[in-house]
Amino acid sequence: MRRTIDWDGEAVTIIDQTALPTQYRILSLRTVDELIDAIRRLAVRGAPALGAAGALGVVLAAREGGDLSALKERAQRVAQARPTAVNLSWGVARALDKLDGGADAVLAEALEILDEDERLNRAASAHAAEIVVGLCDRRPLRLLSHCNAGHLATVAWGSALGVVWHLHQRGLVESVLVDETRPLLQGARLTAWELAQAGVPYRVQPDSAAAAAMARGLVDCVLVGADRIAANGDVANKIGTYGLAIAAHHHGVPLVVVAPSSTVDTSLASGAEIAIEERAPEELRTFVGTVVTPPDAEVFNPAFDVTPAELITAVVTEHGRYLPDGTQG
Repeated sequence: MRRTIDWDGEAVTIIDQTALPTQYRILSLRTVDELIDAIRRLAVRGAPALGAAGALGVVLAAREGGDLSALKERAQRVAQARPTAVNLSWGVARALDKLDGGADAVLAEALEILDEDERLNRAASAHAAEIVVGLCDRRPLRLLSHCNAGHLATVAWGSALGVVWHLHQRGLVESVLVDETRPLLQGARLTAWELAQAGVPYRVQPDSAAAAAMARGLVDCVLVGADRIAANGDVANKIGTYGLAIAAHHHGVPLVVVAPSSTVDTSLASGAEIAIEERAPEELRTFVGTVVTPPDAEVFNPAFDVTPAELITAVVTEHGRYLPDGTQG
């Protein structure tokens, strides 16, 4: 599969994740406004992929001309396109740090972030695969995923779903239970599509079935990604992760979080300080274009929730386990 996000020499190219699984469509984004729109409507999404988008957004900002102040204003708009995933602002900051070297230096840094992302996610998921094998006695494994933390959420390979690729290559995966992930169905649309492409057996389930699946002994380990990790190990991830963690803790099922270290935000002492993005009410009022609530229904639609560190078995980066004191290994 091609990279989820890339640079073709003239434009940012992305796999349009709003079109999957029925269409495989590549978009070319030539302006900062086009990139911001793609980020906000989730045509490109996933914390690691957003880090790459942030860096490439600075490349586009530099190509649009104007003085330094205008460039930085455009770059800041990219950084603020979605507030919860720290990787987006991290990617912008890394590229901006190279401004003194000129446009070529900014582009070189963005391209390095693209290459680095695949390396780091392969390493993080390899570490996590070994941890999962050590935690679970049963073979082959029955895994549960929430949202999408695969190839499509990164530049390539994947974070939490990357663990599945490692284990599948070793013949250690029986099947994956895929939470549909309301309201935009990233699990049913994207994760299921990736698993099908890789030939990994899977079943899609309603989000509300996860606790029942654990109660019936159908889950050996839960694997999720992260959009921001606080210094104490609290994790912000797709809405529904917190409830999943409570159920896993109750049933004695390990829950492993996998993400590159760029997702760790040591400036935040705990998850209580993480800004949680709220999405448009229409995402819940409608389904595939059909209105499913009273038209004036009030809506609570957070994109993410925060899972306390005490409910998480392991947070894993490319350096190994992340511990609340900031050490890794």
